[in-house]
Amino acid sequence: MTERQVGERQVGERQVGEAAPEVRRARALLSRAVEPGSVALWRFVEQAGPVAAAAALRAGTASPAVQALAGARAGEDTGSADLDRAARCGARLVVPEDAEWPAQALHCLTVASSAEDADGRDRTLTLVPPLALWVRGQPPLADVVDRSVALVGARASTAYGEHVAAELAHGLGERGWTTVSGGAFGIDAAAHRGALAAGAPTVAVLACGVDRAYPASHSALFARVLDAGLLVSEWPPGCAPLRHRFLVRNRLIAALTRGTVVVEAAARSGAQATAHRARDLGKQVMAVPGPVTSAMSVGCHQLLRDTEQGARLVTSAADVLEAVGRLGEDLAPPAERPVRARDSLSDVARRVLDACPVRAGVPPERLAAVAGCTVLDVLRVLPALELAELVEWTGTGWRVTATAPRS
Repeated sequence: MTERQVGERQVGERQVGEAAPEVRRARALLSRAVEPGSVALWRFVEQAGPVAAAAALRAGTASPAVQALAGARAGEDTGSADLDRAARCGARLVVPEDAEWPAQALHCLTVASSAEDADGRDRTLTLVPPLALWVRGQPPLADVVDRSVALVGARASTAYGEHVAAELAHGLGERGWTTVSGGAFGIDAAAHRGALAAGAPTVAVLACGVDRAYPASHSALFARVLDAGLLVSEWPPGCAPLRHRFLVRNRLIAALTRGTVVVEAAARSGAQATAHRARDLGKQVMAVPGPVTSAMSVGCHQLLRDTEQGARLVTSAADVLEAVGRLGEDLAPPAERPVRARDSLSDVARRVLDACPVRAGVPPERLAAVAGCTVLDVLRVLPALELAELVEWTGTGWRVTATAPRS
């Protein structure tokens, strides 16, 4: 029986579908021993199993490539300590052997990690499934991200971008969808706040331990996220937000969701990197257009301009759901346009209306000459124009009513 089967079948103090304690400790150890995003380690764990892989790494008997990835961390056994530290801050380690694991969402990473060039070289780089996820919050991870959309964008966002991000997240939340973002300044924070304003869950995927608030000024925001949402990270509690970890984290934001919306992005940005990850994973990529004079919209416009694999233009939550929702059910309604009395007029009626003066009234013969039609045509359309309150009789002739629109 495999370790996964043991985790699914053993019943006692654990629930059905919950990983065995030794499996959880092993994956906790591995999550600290090697930086996430390693194809070599993921394949080693898949082949040997997490318990055997962790034992081999500690004993120094793993493959040279895997041992090199761990380096000085290989001999450390911090699995139990990290699990205890997580429990103290209300967090837990979710592993693939758990029923809570979002297997369906992360399957795209499994497919991507198996893709190889004809020469056998990896072409997916960090597009590899996580070994485990540290989760802080009450809702089951798989349930929260089942219907979710990533909203990402620039840290140095504009008021326009923050407004749009909050509106999109709020609209998605009202429709029962979860907003996933990175918890950073700017667009990320606006997206989280928009979802919270709608009373909907939101997920912040961090590049540090879930016990750390980064940025520190978002500690209150993260506390609100935990009311109904989750903080998620591949790094154990206590880990610092190192720069390279943000790029690795981006693939997880793209993988967990149905699609990624870039609200604002500079020419080179982490938001664009997330969009490229989502595209590589076969997920829907969307972008919000912005002012052509704004440096924070250059990245969005580049995504939209890509003729081969360009992003889909979205301006509302309805547009987003039309792209990622149920086929034929989550269609966005057509854009509303004002209905005017002129819309239903015939060509002759419009010409007669245009011929009517604003001040002094003129006789039908004068209207016919200006409109380029017969007097009979003028007499035929004038009653309809009068009923629509577009023209009026002055006693000496016809003119446009004071309230009639001119266009």
